[in-house]
Amino acid sequence: MLRMPSIPNRRKFLRGVINTALLPLLLYGLPAWADNIEQLRASGAIGESLTGYVVARQSSAKAAADAINAKRRAIYQQKAAEQGISADQVGKVYAIELFKKIPAGTWIQKENGQWIQK
Repeated sequence: MLRMPSIPNRRKFLRGVINTALLPLLLYGLPAWADNIEQLRASGAIGESLTGYVVARQSSAKAAADAINAKRRAIYQQKAAEQGISADQVGKVYAIELFKKIPAGTWIQKENGQWIQK
């Protein structure tokens, strides 16, 4: 089992895991899913939260958001188990990296719950 590096290097390590393993899979892993999430983002039906999960901004997108989040949750849990950290930590690091890469115009939910566009 791989151990977490010291505290100062933990964030850098987690970002490396996200960038090399999770981000490409979550953004582009399944073509139909990637197309769907991009369409939902572009329409404003879903937005990205600081937890690493999407939020349905329109009730019609709830089922899609739930499906996307189920896939993300499984990946986060797998990576968390491999690293000996919580799935919540993996999700939060993923969110930080995702915010850098998502297209302009994507809705992002701030810590206070307010929505803004990137």
